[in-house]
Parts: sequence; structure tokens; C-alpha cells
Amino acid sequence: MVVRRTLAAAAAVAAVLLGAPGPASAHGAPTSPLSRAAACGPEGGRAGTPACRAAVAAGVAVREWDNVRVARVDGRDRERIPDGELCSGGLSAYRGLDLPRADWPATTVTAGARFTFHYRTTIPHKGTFRFYATTDSYVPTRRLTWADLAEKPFLTATDPPVRDGAYQMPGRLPADRSGRHVIYVIWQNSDTQDTYYSCSDVVFRAASESRAATTAASPRTVAPAAVGAGVPAEGVPVAAVTDTGRPRWPLLVGAATVVGVLLVTAVGRRRRRAGTVPVGRPCGIRNHRAGRRRIW
Repeated sequence: MVVRRTLAAAAAVAAVLLGAPGPASAHGAPTSPLSRAAACGPEGGRAGTPACRAAVAAGVAVREWDNVRVARVDGRDRERIPDGELCSGGLSAYRGLDLPRADWPATTVTAGARFTFHYRTTIPHKGTFRFYATTDSYVPTRRLTWADLAEKPFLTATDPPVRDGAYQMPGRLPADRSGRHVIYVIWQNSDTQDTYYSCSDVVFRAASESRAATTAASPRTVAPAAVGAGVPAEGVPVAAVTDTGRPRWPLLVGAATVVGVLLVTAVGRRRRRAGTVPVGRPCGIRNHRAGRRRIW
């Protein structure tokens, strides 16, 4: 009985420790075309590229690839996010994403073609996505500024469906682009105060080049398949706070330690009780046959 009660108490303690509010999953980033944060993340497949290595050295929370977000922007993006810091959202933890380089992992796309944009989500939210493309003023070796982006988005999507763990938004790419550019995505949540920012490097080629190419016009990227894999296709959230990416081993070890201590204590008490003869006391009732007092 004592052991059963101890096990129940230990299980309750472990449940509290493991269910304590800690870092949970974060929220999302584009995977097609592949964003810089997702590319350099643990499942992006591009962490070993020179651009990603330089970004990490400069400062990028790659384990939180899906958390480039700023609170209470309320649509004032150009006021809140400084020039040269668009890809990091002005966050120092992601400043490596702003490095001006011409070798960021890029997705090859066809100018003017239909394209289904994928935005991997680890916590679905309601909100509006706005997709901007850089203009001819963009130079990859200079920091991205607001002046480098088109004034209006070429695609807007509000509350798109979540399929296979990603928002999927069909649209058409700008027809008047060629060469290396950036697709800048702003995701303004309507059910939270957060706005997310991301940069996806692309290489536009003309439709004629696409027809002549031996490869398909679909993007040649490796999307992080495991990222957000636990999200149901219907987009049911699995958490509501930010994931720092830290493992939960400390909580598991703590829970195991508590269980072990409680079990050792219970077993020790049980052994002491079983191995000790309790001290009796004189009984006031005489044994009339033996003529002596009994000891209980």
C-alpha cells in the first residue's frame, strides 16, 4: 500500500515537472521558396553552406528558425523595422540573417509563373501574409532596405489552409524580374500581437529559359521535412509559447531523481517496519488459567 501511494505521488510530481510551462514550439517560416532562417536551421539541409556558417558566426538562433517575430507592430513595419535589418526583423538574436551576400541558398523560380508558396508552421495562427519582391535596385552584396522592395505586395493571403504542416498559398510570381532577388514575407497575426519576418533568396529565370532547361521549373530546395512534423494537417496548435529549442532532459532527469528518492524512502520504511518487533505493553486482563499478565 505504501509503495503504491509513493508511486502515485511520484507520478504526480513527474507530471507536474514535465507539464510545467517551459519553452514550447514556435511558429513558422517559409520553406518554399526556402527562407534564410529555415535553410540554416537544424533540418534545412544548408547549415554547412558558407552563408549559413557566416550567419551563425555573426549571430543566428538557428534552433529557433521559426521565431523571427516582433510584437505590437500593428502594420507599422516600415517604421518599426530598420533598413538593413529586414531579414532579422531588427532582432539582435538573428542579425546574421541580414548579412549582405550573393551566396545565400537560393530557390530557382520562373518569372511570371504560377507558384504555390509553403510557409511551414509549428503553431498555426490566424493572420495575413504579404509577399514582396525586390526591385531592380536590389544588390545582393548590400544590406536589404525598404527602398529595395516593391511598394505593394505581389501576393496577399488571409487565413490560408494548413496542409501537411504548412500554409499553402498559390499565386503568381512577378513577371518582370531576372537574376538574384529576395522575396520578403510579412506574416501579421490577427489572433496574437506578433508579426513575423523572413527573407527567401530566389533566382528568377525567364519562361524561355525554363522551357529549355532540363530540370523542372519547380523549386530545387530541400524543405525541412521534420520541422513542424507534429502539427496536424488541420492546423490544431500544439502549444502557445515560444520554443527556445532547448532539450527537456533537465526536466526528465529531475523527475527521475524525485521518483527514485521517493521509492528508496518508501522501501526503507517498509523494511524497518518488517524487521523490528514492536515493544509490548502489559495488559490489565489476567490470564485466569495461567495466573499471570499477558504481554500484547
